[in-house]
Amino acid sequence: MTQSAGKAKGRVLIIAGSDSGGGAGIQADIKTVSALGGFAMTAITAVTVQNTLGVTDVHPVPPHIVRAQIEAVMSDLGADVWKIGMLGDDDTIAAVLPAAYQLSHDIPIVLDPVMIAKGGAALLNPRAVSTLRVELAPLATIITPNVPEAAVLTGAPVDDLHGQKRAAEALVAAGSRFALVKGGHIAGDVIRDVLASADGIEVFESPRIETRATHGTGCTLASAIAAHLAQGASVRDAVIEARAYLMQAIAHAPGFGKGHGPLAHNWAMLAPAKSQ
Repeated sequence: MTQSAGKAKGRVLIIAGSDSGGGAGIQADIKTVSALGGFAMTAITAVTVQNTLGVTDVHPVPPHIVRAQIEAVMSDLGADVWKIGMLGDDDTIAAVLPAAYQLSHDIPIVLDPVMIAKGGAALLNPRAVSTLRVELAPLATIITPNVPEAAVLTGAPVDDLHGQKRAAEALVAAGSRFALVKGGHIAGDVIRDVLASADGIEVFESPRIETRATHGTGCTLASAIAAHLAQGASVRDAVIEARAYLMQAIAHAPGFGKGHGPLAHNWAMLAPAKSQ
């Protein structure tokens, strides 16, 4: 598998599932990377039947097709960053792993360990959790679990800021260079995200926005981090910029759907019009 040389140009290969409602998954990833000036490419792992009310069906893409998509992109266009989202099962992880092993020392890998949809549907086979934790997570430049995902990955409860810090440290100790344990699931007026690395821990805070527009927040944040990394940002700066983008995308949400609504990934285009 080849990797085209040259200065980073914002190329992000997104390996994830499709969301028919457009709020999360590949759709949110493409919108985010494009809005932030990057170039999005995809290897689709599954087609989901979903809207803002939840996921009603999942159709996995055959693993050899997932692998072929990756090879087609990397042999021609190359990538400056990989963003990995929904994988679904062991066979799909196995299709991704060889290329991830080959590239993990050359380009950043952003791993969003998607396990459960916003409405509660399982998006990662329980048998695959161990494979993701033991084989894929150590290849990640940064892993971005929410609180429930961090608890599953570390085997310890994550109920508060102390738990977030403990989980982030455990994920770094297990091999990820950085771990961002997101605190949106912890009640309170302030959301705290914990970023850990071998150099220590940093806590980022944002006021909670009371809204039902929370569909795809994890996908969006991880893709925003990937977009900034692809354009040369440090991991810390990419996290800071991605969090700021996400907060604005939530604040400008269009209000679509009857359940957990989508974000305004193109909020920068919408904001001037709304202010007039």
